[in-house]
Amino acid sequence: MIVCIAEKPSVARDIAKILGATEARSGYIEGNGYAVTWTYGHLCTLKEPEDYQTSWQGWRLASLPMIPERFGIKLIKEEHIERQFAVIQELVSQAERVINCGDAGQEGELIQRWVLQLAGCTCPVERLWISSLTDQSIREGFANLRPSKELDTLYYAGLARAIGDWLLGINGTRLYTLTDRYGSRQRGVRSVGRVQTPTLALVVDRQAEIESFVPVTTYEMQTTYQGTLFRADTTQEVEVTFAERQQVEELIERIAKEPLIVQAVEQKKSTEYPPRLFDLTSLQVEANKKFGYTAEQTLRLIQSLYEKKVTTYPRVDTTFLPEDQYSKVGETLQGIARHAALGGFIAPLLSSGKPLKKSKKVFDNKKITDHHAIIPTGQLSGGLTPDEEQIYLLVALRYIAAFYPDAKVSTTTVRATVEEYPLRASGKTILVEGWREVLKPDSGKEGDDTTEGGKDKEKDKEQTLPPFKEGESGPHEPSIRESTSTPPRYYTEATLLRAMETAGKGVEDEELRDALKMNGIGRPSTRAAIIETLFKRGYIVREGKSLRATPAGIQLIDSIQDPLLKSAELTGRWELKLRQIESREYDPGQFLNELKAQVSTLVSEVRGF
Repeated sequence: MIVCIAEKPSVARDIAKILGATEARSGYIEGNGYAVTWTYGHLCTLKEPEDYQTSWQGWRLASLPMIPERFGIKLIKEEHIERQFAVIQELVSQAERVINCGDAGQEGELIQRWVLQLAGCTCPVERLWISSLTDQSIREGFANLRPSKELDTLYYAGLARAIGDWLLGINGTRLYTLTDRYGSRQRGVRSVGRVQTPTLALVVDRQAEIESFVPVTTYEMQTTYQGTLFRADTTQEVEVTFAERQQVEELIERIAKEPLIVQAVEQKKSTEYPPRLFDLTSLQVEANKKFGYTAEQTLRLIQSLYEKKVTTYPRVDTTFLPEDQYSKVGETLQGIARHAALGGFIAPLLSSGKPLKKSKKVFDNKKITDHHAIIPTGQLSGGLTPDEEQIYLLVALRYIAAFYPDAKVSTTTVRATVEEYPLRASGKTILVEGWREVLKPDSGKEGDDTTEGGKDKEKDKEQTLPPFKEGESGPHEPSIRESTSTPPRYYTEATLLRAMETAGKGVEDEELRDALKMNGIGRPSTRAAIIETLFKRGYIVREGKSLRATPAGIQLIDSIQDPLLKSAELTGRWELKLRQIESREYDPGQFLNELKAQVSTLVSEVRGF
């Protein structure tokens, strides 16, 4: 008998149907030589402190640091979990072979390996690795099963992550709860976590920056010529902004009757590429911006779409597709075209007679690890809830836009002077709509949640310019522009997710953001849960879309001085090492030894203060 273990009953049913297993039993489905069973997500967990030493049950500073010689796992004590585990254990004991059908990711690997370990599995184990739950994908996956050993480093990375979270979470929480070094303004447990605490620190630090911000008002001359607004040209090495309004008034009085002279007219044609396909974080960001969905809501919705077979595996951190996916694009688009809201966008692509566009910004094997970007499968999307429909359309439209022509843009910049005062006007003309026919670009960039150097970042509004000629001149109507610098904005869930992805560095450039993803804090699949944990523990609250730190959250971060626990950058370095464990570039034992030493030092410093 071959035993297949899926991560939830619904997936087990999909797999059983393909394998010809049709007889429903208690806790599994049997037939055609297979027994298909399931977990309910996590059945196992790392042991609690008291499972290692009875003296660790009480919360005492003298017990810290708690570092077991060898970590162990145990079954979660819930009746339905114990009952299902007994089914799995019995099936595994009779199996000639086991196929791990867990979610194809680090967490899925950890869940299944722990279950097999606790069940005492000794037979050969193979791995089903698929990116969607369509019948075709499941069939292809079973035709290309992987030896479990190929995924060992994925498991080692997941295990190192779990142990690292235990070491810092258990020791840090007890240490800062028990110590009165910083007073006892916050009563109760002070919850500390490897990713949770640096994420909270991002919110607290941003809030402190906002509250201490002192606005600065500056003045500049602007003028209207030929119906076009010209503003000070800040690229020139001339003082164009002033601290006192009177200075601008004096400037206007001096030059108001002087002609404005056009010095140069520059036209530049450029290409605007379609937005990248979605990874989980960018989808959560977009859904928060457009619909106000929390990161947790978006994850739940896209997971449901995956289980309904209409989108691919969601817990991914790449925006690219493998090059062999190109051959499936036409079929996928034909499937999507059956959706009433999408057929009109797809018809021009399929009826043009030209090959579909194949861009390196979409298809790139070098940017793919275990999974590819989130895309539609082409399956019928009926029976979706209204919220699922919103997320499905986001994913589908982004996919369709990737095969539309690039947009072509002409930007005109007019440089002028009044006496020696430099002025500038600019305007943009869309020459070729391209992908803009499918997606209307946002007015602001995705990560633009802060100001730069305290200066007002307000940009000139796009305006249509009349034809100007170099050397022309004429009268103008000057006025005073008053600008007051603004503080950084409070984090929203969208911008906090981006900050977690880049370890707190505000980055708009997609290629640079890709590089920083390697040492972001948390993983795409866990960031939503981390933010929700901060809400549940009363460390942050929502005010509209803004996230605010509570007094308890502020007090906790103020009490922690060691960067080991609250530095996003340092936590990002750990994340990089965990990724390197996955790619066989770093030893998991070395990672844990470093972390154990850091925890021991932390405890000594706080206790010895």
